Amino acid sequence: MTAFYELRQYRIRDGQMERWVAFMEEKIIPFQTARGMTIVGSWTDPAQPDHYVWMRRFESEEQRKALWAKVYEDPLWAAEFRPLIAEMLDREKMVVTHLRATPKSPMR
Repeated sequence: MTAFYELRQYRIRDGQMERWVAFMEEKIIPFQTARGMTIVGSWTDPAQPDHYVWMRRFESEEQRKALWAKVYEDPLWAAEFRPLIAEMLDREKMVVTHLRATPKSPMR
């Protein structure tokens, strides 16, 4: 099985983008990478001030499941991360897409 990417698109609540970006870069991304996640990048969209996008890479579906468990079943996630995420992120508008690189893609 080839590696794949997870493209995550979020809508951030009004007035929360600066706080969200800092939270992602200072807390969430370091927390997830410390547990083995590969974060490819994160972006904001100047044309849509509430739009935040980030991408993760997985070697296989099995690896994704194992890493999800390491991150999302960690008691620290529930205690410290989940409440703050709920304040800033409109979860109902979240879009998650799994992407597989084409045969000649440089991201293969």
